Formats: sequence, C-alpha cells, structure tokens
Amino acid sequence: MDAEGLTEAMPALLRASGLQVSYGPVIAVDALDLEVREGSVVGLIGPNGAGKTSAIDALTGYHPASSGSVSFDGEEVTRMRPYKRARRGLGRTFQSVELFDDLTVEENLQVAADHLGIGRALRDLFLPIGERSRDDVDWALRLCGLQDDAERLPTELSAGRRKLVGVARALAQRPRLVMMDEPAAGLDTDESAELGERLRTLPAAGVSVFLVDHDMSLVLGVCEQIYVLDFGKLIASGTPSEIRSSDAVIGAYLGKQEVASAN
Repeated sequence: MDAEGLTEAMPALLRASGLQVSYGPVIAVDALDLEVREGSVVGLIGPNGAGKTSAIDALTGYHPASSGSVSFDGEEVTRMRPYKRARRGLGRTFQSVELFDDLTVEENLQVAADHLGIGRALRDLFLPIGERSRDDVDWALRLCGLQDDAERLPTELSAGRRKLVGVARALAQRPRLVMMDEPAAGLDTDESAELGERLRTLPAAGVSVFLVDHDMSLVLGVCEQIYVLDFGKLIASGTPSEIRSSDAVIGAYLGKQEVASAN
C-alpha cells in the first residue's frame, strides 16, 4: 500500500459536521463538513473573506460554533475551551506571528512548551529547565531547522525564519495536529519553498497538518486533500489534481492562470 493509501486507511483525527460560524446576522462558515486523517497534510483555500480563519477559530475553540459539531480523536470538543483542545493535541498558529522579541528563539519555544505566561517565563528563565519540555523544545527546533538560531532574538531573523519560529512554537507543545493560518504570508518564493519542505516532514514525526494559505504553489505542492470555501460554503474538495481541474474552483476565484502557474 502506498503512502496515500495508508493515510486513507487512518482514522479521522479531526472531524467537523455541519459547522456554522456566525457574527450576528453574517454567516461566515455555512454547514462545513471536513476531516483530517492522522498522518495527513490537508489544505483549506479560498479568497479573502471566504471564512478560512473563522473555520480555524471555530475548530480550535477561539470562536464558538453557531451550530454543528467538532470532534478530535473521537471526542466531542465543540464547546471545549481552546487550552483544553491544545492539551489534547490540537495546536495552531496565527496569521500574525506574535513572538516575545526580548526572548531568544529557544526561550520563545520554552514558554510554549511549559504553557507559561510571559510573567512566569521571565521569572523562570534562570531556573533549571524541565527534562520533558527541554526535549520538546529541541525536537521542535530540529524539525524546523532552527538549531543555529536558538540563541538569537526574533528581531535578528528574516521574515521567513520568524514564521518558522511561530511554527516551532506550536510544535513545542507536541500537538498531534497543528492548524496553520497563512504561514507563508509575506514570504518570498525561496522562503515559502523551505516552509513547504518542513511541512512535508511533520507527518513522519507524528504531527498531522491543516494548512490555510493563499500561496497556491505551497498548498497544491504539500497537501494530499484540499477543501475549497467560497463565501463560507464548501464548493469543492479533493486531491490537488482534482482541485486544479475543478471548473467550480476556477470559476469562483483561482483563475486559470493561477492554477496553471501552481502546477
């Protein structure tokens, strides 16, 4: 059985059924059904305002679902607070990489690994680091290729490296699934390619990926399954090749030229 077949045989780690997200009278996500299987890299694409971030916020607990359900590893989590979902292994990154610029890269990851607030982190900087969290930090640094940057401050890094620090910070909590909201925003072509290479390694390290991004080359190049939103509604889902050739997707917002350039 090939890698794709093995992934299809794995159970659904995350599942949303009829998920709806509303802001007053505005429906941002309308009856969304999706799943992310263990060991997979799954994408969610759509134009600005399509509801992608709203979907991630509802899936991770940062905004309540108006209706529908979310389950993680077979457990109902629809009304569960974000930190409880994170402790069960559902992590995320944010569009804006808010790093502690006065802490080194390693210390930024340590805050995440220990689930510390910034005040507690600053008090504990000179105390011995726990073995478990130390291992988690080293593991995340290695996965993201940041070992040589561990002692540097975020302000000394390029935009691409800062984005990787944001990914590493999420990984330092040892999630089973990490949901990434526009990790390639602001990156140049080489930086986006490096990010893609890092993302491809995560399933082998035990971390499934749910990727939201506007960089079509990145999404089509690393994802096995892609969901497509338009005005909050799911209009297509399938493999990269199926998405490239979907008339509904091309007609909605990708454009033939953009799809062709992502091949």
